[in-house]
Amino acid sequence: MYQGKILRPVKVSFVSTYPPRKCGIATFCSDVLNSMRDLYNDGDAGEQSIFEVVALNDANQIYNYGREVAFQIREQHRSDYQRAADFINLSPADAVSIQHEYGIYGGEDGNYVNRLLAALKKPAITTLHTVLENPSPGQRQTLMGICEQSVNVIVMAQAAVDILTRVYRIPEDKILLIPHGAPDVPFLDSSYYKDQFQAENRKVLLTFGLLSPSKGLEYAIEGMEKVVDVHPDALYIILGATHPEVKRRHGEEYRYSLEKMVQDKGLENNVTFYNQYVSIERLVQFLVATDVYITPYLGRDQITSGTLAYALSCGKAIVSTPYIYAEELLAEGRGSLVPFRDSEALAHSVTELLSDESLRNRMRKNSYQYGRDMIWKEVARSYAAAFEQARFRYSKMFTQTLQSADVTEHAILPDVNLRHLRALTDDTGMYQHAVYSLPDRNHGYCTDDNARGLIAAVMNWRLFKDTAIFPLLNTYLSFLYHAFNARKKRMRNFMGFDRTWLEEAGSEDSHGRALWAVGYAIAHPPNDSVLGLSTRIFKESVNITTSFTSPRAWAFSVIGANYYLRHFGGDTRVRQIMSELCERILGQFETNAAEDWYWLEDIVSYDNARISQALIVAGSQLENDEMYEAGLKSLQWLIDIQTSPEGGHLSLVGNDGWYRRGGEKARYDQQPVDAAAMVDACYQAFVLSGDDYWLRKVEWAFNWFFGSNDVRQALFDFSSGACFDGVMPGGINQNQGGESVAALLIALQRVHLISHQGLFQGQQQVLVNKGTRQQGKP
Repeated sequence: MYQGKILRPVKVSFVSTYPPRKCGIATFCSDVLNSMRDLYNDGDAGEQSIFEVVALNDANQIYNYGREVAFQIREQHRSDYQRAADFINLSPADAVSIQHEYGIYGGEDGNYVNRLLAALKKPAITTLHTVLENPSPGQRQTLMGICEQSVNVIVMAQAAVDILTRVYRIPEDKILLIPHGAPDVPFLDSSYYKDQFQAENRKVLLTFGLLSPSKGLEYAIEGMEKVVDVHPDALYIILGATHPEVKRRHGEEYRYSLEKMVQDKGLENNVTFYNQYVSIERLVQFLVATDVYITPYLGRDQITSGTLAYALSCGKAIVSTPYIYAEELLAEGRGSLVPFRDSEALAHSVTELLSDESLRNRMRKNSYQYGRDMIWKEVARSYAAAFEQARFRYSKMFTQTLQSADVTEHAILPDVNLRHLRALTDDTGMYQHAVYSLPDRNHGYCTDDNARGLIAAVMNWRLFKDTAIFPLLNTYLSFLYHAFNARKKRMRNFMGFDRTWLEEAGSEDSHGRALWAVGYAIAHPPNDSVLGLSTRIFKESVNITTSFTSPRAWAFSVIGANYYLRHFGGDTRVRQIMSELCERILGQFETNAAEDWYWLEDIVSYDNARISQALIVAGSQLENDEMYEAGLKSLQWLIDIQTSPEGGHLSLVGNDGWYRRGGEKARYDQQPVDAAAMVDACYQAFVLSGDDYWLRKVEWAFNWFFGSNDVRQALFDFSSGACFDGVMPGGINQNQGGESVAALLIALQRVHLISHQGLFQGQQQVLVNKGTRQQGKP
């Protein structure tokens, strides 16, 4: 355990979840803060330190915090992290304590925490509550960014030190080992509090903590059948409320399944549930009354457990599955380990402990003695010394000049504003057109725009995890479901304002766009309902695409299939369809393209970059280098012909005449949908090639919306989040229709996602290895 000298009280800002939010890390942070407060009040330091908390709030939740909470972060609002850093920088804090768990921070794999760390001008120490031995690329990137920007990182197990040095290449002198704290409880007989739980003269087993399926409680309940055969007086107490995130997504399904299991096995007298989030005082009473503590968790990767630490420090006999933290904490006779998902082994171990009092007492004493170094008073001293050390290390760590941020950090990147999208959407779907900013009911609705709307809504969920997007998302998905004509196996496109379909089958392009949209929802589903319906729509409507003749319909379908295969990679039929459609696109290039006209047709019209995007993603997915290279080459050709010779900005092919081979490029009626397509295609090229050039072209295309265009006017309406309908000879088209706002939101949210991944700060090598091609996370 790290030990150092405490020179004086250190003023600390804690960044964490915090009570009354029901979260283990919130409890941990509160315990660290209060134990340090006690240390400075009663110890040698002589004066009280100043503590403040920057609290992380989950989506749409408001908490009645105590006065120590000085600032609040909405976890999915990226700008809040910069504001929090500004707040801390102006505070009297000497150091910052970051509590890290991927799920409590916003962004891809919780990477918003790195935005906060990058903006801090105070020494930060980060406590790592999760250290994965086999992280995803995004998780690795997030954690390495945290370690790089923290003066020290604190872990609670030696195994975590080993993983950080071996897997993440973190220098060992940057890592501090400080155990998880626990209350200072006397070594009491378990009979002391049993009367409070109507458990006198009974053998009490206990598991406590927030309930979720990862806890494996069903195996403990199943094992109780055999325990009760030998010890009919055994009482298994399952203490804890359902985890708020589990409850939000699935209700009380898991708890009810456990209660039904107890009833089916006739264990009502031997298993009881306390659906409560109890105070520390009450929790200690439960622990003291316990004869055997059980942690039947299912995942080996768990690197710390507050519940296990508490049970050990209270001197309990413990039976646990062998997750990493349990293996370390329960070594040398401090507990009994049983295999994962093995109810018989668990029952045997519990029965043995209940039957052998001397064995149980030896285990209790070993646990209690080991746990004396884990009481909060000792842990507080270690944290205080770490914060003191951080103040001295910080000046040495950051003497070098910081690199200036990429230009995109200084470019226009407004917050995502859904006001206009909501104004254009009723309970049927998104209106096609607008007169100025007002919905034009004369034109009703179309599948094209509702497909784009679904993509924008799913992207919004990825960014913010805010359930307020669900009404829009569900409306667009429901529209697509209704648009499918099961008799013809085709999507209808146009619907009048009176909700009457105006055709039996829409354009092939609209069908392909619908596949693209539901494919994206399948790749990034916010819940099982969206995944289920999106999959149903996709499966029912994908086969007919092989009869299509439109290259853009092929391309949209291929992009949708690529997203679908991210979730259902083993679907050979969809893979065959993707291959067939892309072979057709490639065949048209081989027939029609030349060095001075690298295109599959004799006209460049609309949504052009989607064709290049389809070749790029299919070439990667199918490991077809010819497709992949044709996609990159055609995308570069589109960039070349659409780069203004005067200003170097994006000058799209205009819809007023388009660009015919041998003719002149139409300059006006440039459409937002084409700029959005260019943003997405360049991003895919970057992800799959690792070439920074394509990332710069993402920015180049994105800035078309903000004045880097032929009329030097922004198409984005900063007040409402709307997008004007196009670039015209006299300026911008003042209407703000559905296609335009959906295209703008797709491009804007794509750039937000890129920025959240840290790619505009030179960190792209973590996502892809240069010179290789691999599937990224579009």
